[in-house]
Amino acid sequence: MPELPEVETVRAGLAPVMEGQMIAEARVNRADLRWPFPPRMADRLSGARILRLRRRSKYLLADLDRGETLLIHLGMSGRMLVSGDALGRFVHDHPAAQKHDHVIFDMATGVRITFNDPRRFGAMDLMPTAGAESHPLLAALGPEPLGNAFSESHLLAALAGRSLPVKSALLDQKIVAGLGNIYVCEALYRARLHPARRVNQIAPDQLAALVPIIRAVLTEAIAAGGSSLRDFRQADGELGYFQHSFDVYGREGQPCRTPGCANMIHRLVQSGRSSFYCPDCQR
Repeated sequence: MPELPEVETVRAGLAPVMEGQMIAEARVNRADLRWPFPPRMADRLSGARILRLRRRSKYLLADLDRGETLLIHLGMSGRMLVSGDALGRFVHDHPAAQKHDHVIFDMATGVRITFNDPRRFGAMDLMPTAGAESHPLLAALGPEPLGNAFSESHLLAALAGRSLPVKSALLDQKIVAGLGNIYVCEALYRARLHPARRVNQIAPDQLAALVPIIRAVLTEAIAAGGSSLRDFRQADGELGYFQHSFDVYGREGQPCRTPGCANMIHRLVQSGRSSFYCPDCQR
């Protein structure tokens, strides 16, 4: 499932060809993905101008001049592919239609944005822009990890009196939005915290130190274009490269990268997800 850096990378790739531009025609090639599409979605999008393309957690949000916002979730294999950009940033010719091209946006500029999703775990919805934050998928989300609201004081208050494992805490979207398995593993390695360690057993200064560490990991991943695991691609089809910088994720049985550490990276399963860590460096 794409995490915050992957979704932000896609947003940044789409913004130049979507923001301020009109959707000349929207085409919906099936009735649903993970959930049914909203009624008359193609008609409601065709002729609308995209005022702003933003991200909330792992969701893309396109604010339209008709007072509605299009919510997009990439799911496990969803890709937003761009073709025909007149400014030459992407491939000029539109590719032949593919089996899993479920939603197509033909922009007035000649650009085409295609939502391709082989596994169909993605989603789209339309909602009033004025009440977008109350949408069921957004209402309970915590602060953005790169925003000012995600602070040391917020994290300490959110974890006060809790006894859950620190990895589970950071994956809780009510505590902090947008973090997923990959980047939590990487952040905990840098913080020298074992993923199964209980938050009530961690000193406050160690918990507070997670905030700048999480921000650094995410910022580096965004700069590298995200991580191309399985099906993820940027909007222009290019791969992300942060996976080459993983210290622990997916490196079970490989040497720890901490200078002077002779141990190997281990893996354990927490709530059905793999956690990667160094048993010597992370306590």
